[in-house]
Amino acid sequence: MTVRFQSLKIITEKEILPPADYIFDGRTLNKATSGVSGENETRIDCSKLLGSRGWMDLRCFSGEPGMEYRETLESLGEALIQGGMTQAVLLPNTQPPLQTKNEVAYVQSRTAHLFPTFHVQAGVTRDQMGNELTEMLDLNHYGVRVFGEGLTALSHSDRMMKALQYLQKFDGVLFDQSQDPMLSLFGHMHEGVVSTQLGLKGIPDLAEEVAVQKNLEILRYTGGRLHFQTVSTIGALQQIRRAKEEGLAVTADVSIYQLLFTDEDLMDFDTQLKVMPPFRGQAQRKALVEGLKDGTLDALVSNHVPHDNDAKNMEFDLAPFGMSGLPTFIPALVRLAEELGYPLLVSKLTSGPQKVLGLKEAEWTSLTVFDPNEAWVLDQGSNASLAENSPFWRQTLKGRVKYLVNNSKTMGIHE
Repeated sequence: MTVRFQSLKIITEKEILPPADYIFDGRTLNKATSGVSGENETRIDCSKLLGSRGWMDLRCFSGEPGMEYRETLESLGEALIQGGMTQAVLLPNTQPPLQTKNEVAYVQSRTAHLFPTFHVQAGVTRDQMGNELTEMLDLNHYGVRVFGEGLTALSHSDRMMKALQYLQKFDGVLFDQSQDPMLSLFGHMHEGVVSTQLGLKGIPDLAEEVAVQKNLEILRYTGGRLHFQTVSTIGALQQIRRAKEEGLAVTADVSIYQLLFTDEDLMDFDTQLKVMPPFRGQAQRKALVEGLKDGTLDALVSNHVPHDNDAKNMEFDLAPFGMSGLPTFIPALVRLAEELGYPLLVSKLTSGPQKVLGLKEAEWTSLTVFDPNEAWVLDQGSNASLAENSPFWRQTLKGRVKYLVNNSKTMGIHE
């Protein structure tokens, strides 16, 4: 089936192009050379919509296998669609973890029929305990090129060094949410004036900055490719910036909601805002914005970590870290566009993630189309995820996905 997206404004990395027609022939998308529609051609009016190459999320959680009550692979696929994503990297923190060929094969089989394309981040050490290394070379034979501990920092220096050495055998990339576990021990939010006022143990910037510095030194020694996930501090940004200038193969991303909230938003102890890394101060938020602008940060991620209602319905210091980030990703993007503009933000969802994974898209085979002005309410009827742990619950939001293309698959949403 041929689809004509009429009067669509395409967002590139530099600009928003004037409205034009684009034809999807069942395999690739191309700009129409004629305004005349062909036979058996489906026409879609996109005069009020924006589009770009399909988006990729480098960090999202599925409870399956083992914790399907939090999120199944099917519900995660629906949440990715709601977030405008055509590709995603799965965190390995399931039960059992994604760390052997059996778990990887299970996920690949379960996701093969879903609309988004899934990439597995397999564990580096068994059960994310930081001790015995997983069979990374064996896992690579099953198509895995991304390794990491997911929600847990790889703090063991020797394991970090050996992992970077092993991954060079097949040009793999090591993902890490770098944090010193001892410096962040018992912490619940950013260490600062607000944590003191609330009487909560804080997590200092130092916990992230020391870990980033150590891991960069190891990278200098071993070589290889290292990707820092969910960067949140000024010191970490400065070190990553210098490492890039030095020529190290290092990339980094930031959670989209890290750019919308600060620690001051936690004054009413809202457990939905308890995330890792924690929301920092206004100075850190501004530094992250500059990091996106100057290329220090390569990608935006949803950091989608769903929880059941009971887990978040308790005292702040007992509640787990994590926020459901995918259902509200586009409204978050619309808010940020006022400050950063769509071309920059879209580049952090397309070419940026592709650079991180070492992928190349020679042909235009994916498309994300969204309405930046459509208003909707996030509730049980509209939420694609199984989880409701979002600070935007029952709020009116602006911005909604409309159409997606991923290779040979097309999807219209909310028609």
